[in-house]
Amino acid sequence: MWKEFKAFAFKGNVIDMAVGVMIGGAFSKIVTSLVNDIFMPLLSLLTGKIDFSTFYIPLDGKEYASYQAAVDANAPMFQYGSFLQSVLDFLLISICIFAFVKLVNRLHRRPEAPPPAPARKCPYCYGEIDEHATRCPHCTSELPPAELMEKA
Repeated sequence: MWKEFKAFAFKGNVIDMAVGVMIGGAFSKIVTSLVNDIFMPLLSLLTGKIDFSTFYIPLDGKEYASYQAAVDANAPMFQYGSFLQSVLDFLLISICIFAFVKLVNRLHRRPEAPPPAPARKCPYCYGEIDEHATRCPHCTSELPPAELMEKA
């Protein structure tokens, strides 16, 4: 059992995944800070400093002066503002991650594939033929070996 675990745990892809999880955790802190410390204050200015997380409906039928008063009274609440805040956070974080991935993909361009080798042509009818063919499928001429045709 130890050998199986060791073989699993020290495979290259498992270690790569562990490194990815650690980097993802660190990246998550950066994105959360970007959303909470930069985007949310800007959004707060645009919406007139509204704090969505304090929107609620008391379920006990009583009126409360503020969200904090309802929390202090330990009142049952339908906290739809907290849900709206979470959805907004998700959207902003998704946009940030999308922009980051787009930037990384742009910086990490894949090398262009080499052009395909030119097709082998029959020396008699000039039709395209398979590189291993011994007869032309078009004119049925017997073909010299591919090595001799390439030199010609």
